[in-house]
Amino acid sequence: MTSLKPLPWSPVVSRPPWIHLARHAAAAVLRTASALLAHLAHRVALPAPVPTPPLPAVLEFYADAGAPEGALYLDGELVGWIPGVRRL
Repeated sequence: MTSLKPLPWSPVVSRPPWIHLARHAAAAVLRTASALLAHLAHRVALPAPVPTPPLPAVLEFYADAGAPEGALYLDGELVGWIPGVRRL
């Protein structure tokens, strides 16, 4: 068996009318301050760095005793071998 009891509080809360005006004024002040700070941030922001051009490719040839004979490297990566060549 269930019984319904009246609630001791009312779901509608009435506030004085000046609170609404104060909230709107505070919101307007905060929006203005936000816009001012955003404008100042754009003025003092550093420009994006200019990308540097890529370095020219480096071609290397190794025919040392410890390296594979005639190894040809481009920018540090093995490209291939030149058979029978001991020096350039």
